Amino acid sequence: MRDYLKWHEAYDDPASDLSWRLRQVQAYIRSTLDQIQGKATVLSLCAGDGRDVLQVLAERHDTSRIQTTLIELHPVLAERARKFAASSRLLNVTVRTVDAGNTTAYVGAVPADLVIMIGVLGNISDDDVRRTIRTAPQLCRPGAIMLWSRATSGSDANSSVRGWLAGAGFVELDYREFDQAEGERAALGSARYDGPPQPLIPGRQIFTF
Repeated sequence: MRDYLKWHEAYDDPASDLSWRLRQVQAYIRSTLDQIQGKATVLSLCAGDGRDVLQVLAERHDTSRIQTTLIELHPVLAERARKFAASSRLLNVTVRTVDAGNTTAYVGAVPADLVIMIGVLGNISDDDVRRTIRTAPQLCRPGAIMLWSRATSGSDANSSVRGWLAGAGFVELDYREFDQAEGERAALGSARYDGPPQPLIPGRQIFTF
């Protein structure tokens, strides 16, 4: 079982792939929120300490229109997110310390305009990845943007994941990999959900870490 507290320490290294991913994700979040007119709903799965979205929100002056829900089972990381949100006076942020792998976690938080699925697909089985992608439309408002990540290694170009997303009604907007010559490469994708509304079905276990 990964030590997620220690894993977060890689953010302190500006040259790490994790820091690269954070910068890319935050740039996507900024641009997406800028493009949404009026009220916006943000959902982050397995959010960790929420620094990707919370740091962006702390920079903005329009957070009263943005409702954000972070789902994080690890109690220490979830509490860090709550403390940051409180200290930054982010009043429309909710942190739920529940299992993001069960659809009950999302009741009342979806459909969202921005779904952040960072650090999820690379930590679950291929069967769970397919199941999660098939379920993702239940989390999205039509036209919603979903951010996802999954490290690649060797010849793995995430082509299967990108194909499964297309099959679930998502249109790819961007895909990029961390420029690293050898070893595992962080990869990040952005996609828009162009399918019809799908109601959330609670009580379904879609993935297990």
